Amino acid sequence: MTAGFDGLPPLRDVIARHGLSARKSLGQNFLLDLNLTARIARVAGPLDGVQVIEVGPGPGGLTRALLSEGAARVIAIERDRRCLDALSEIAEHFPDRLTIVSGDALATDMMSLLEPGPARIIANLPYNIGTELFTRWMTPDTWPPRWDSLTLMFQREVAERIVAAPGSKAYGRLSVLAQWRAAPRIAFDVNPGAFTPPPKIVSSVVHVRPTPPRADVDGALLERIVAAAFGQRRKMLRQSLKSVVHNPVPFMERVGIDPTRRAETISIDEFISLAKAAGREIHSD
Repeated sequence: MTAGFDGLPPLRDVIARHGLSARKSLGQNFLLDLNLTARIARVAGPLDGVQVIEVGPGPGGLTRALLSEGAARVIAIERDRRCLDALSEIAEHFPDRLTIVSGDALATDMMSLLEPGPARIIANLPYNIGTELFTRWMTPDTWPPRWDSLTLMFQREVAERIVAAPGSKAYGRLSVLAQWRAAPRIAFDVNPGAFTPPPKIVSSVVHVRPTPPRADVDGALLERIVAAAFGQRRKMLRQSLKSVVHNPVPFMERVGIDPTRRAETISIDEFISLAKAAGREIHSD
C-alpha cells in the first residue's frame, strides 16, 4: 500500500478496508482523485487560519485536501455512520484540526459550530440536499453572512441556474437568490468518471463570494416574490404574484413593469423594485 501525498493510505484502499459504497439514497458520489480534491480546495483561496465547514465528506477525500492545503480546522458533517471510522483516521493524522459531526446537515445549526475568525463552506454536496442547503446559506437573517465564501460541487444544471442571466432558460429562483447580494461563478466542470460510482451527469464547482446587497429591501419579501413568480413561471406576473398581493397590477405599473411579463424576463433589479413596491402595498392595507 502506497501512501498518498498527505501520508494517508489511498482512498480506494480506505473504502475497501471499511467496506464503503456510495448510496444513492444519500445522494453520495465519492471523489477519489486527490489531485482533483486539492484543486477544489484551492478554488476557495488560501486556507491558512481559516475554518471550513464541509458537508457530506464520505470517506474524506476532500477533507484530506482541505487539511493538507492548510485549513486551521475542518468541521465535517456526515450523516452516514459507515464513514465515521475512515474520518476518525484522518482526525488522528491531523491532530486537533478535524471535528467530525455525526448527523443530518439539514438539522444542524452549522454556524454555531464555528469559532471566531474567518470561515468558508467547501463541499462536494450530496445531490439530494445541495439545493436546499445552498438556499439556506444564501438567505441568513443578517448580511454579510458568517461565511466568507462558498465553494460547492453541484450538478451542472444547478450550477447553471445559480449563475444564469435573465432571459435564459436556466434563469430562476436560485439565480436571483445567488446574485442579489453575492457574486457566483462556475470555476470548472468535473466529468462523471471522477466519481465512484460515476453519475449520469456532469458536475460543476461553483464559487460564491458575498457582496453588498444591490438595494435595501426586505429579503424575506423578495424571496416570496421570486418564489411566487417562478413557481408559476408560465403565467403572467399579474397572475402569479396574487399569492403575495391580492391585486399586483397597480404596484407593478407604478414601478414601470408590464403585468403581462413572465418571471424569466424580469431582471434582479426589477425583482427588487417589485419587492419594495409590494412591501409598500402590504403595509398600506
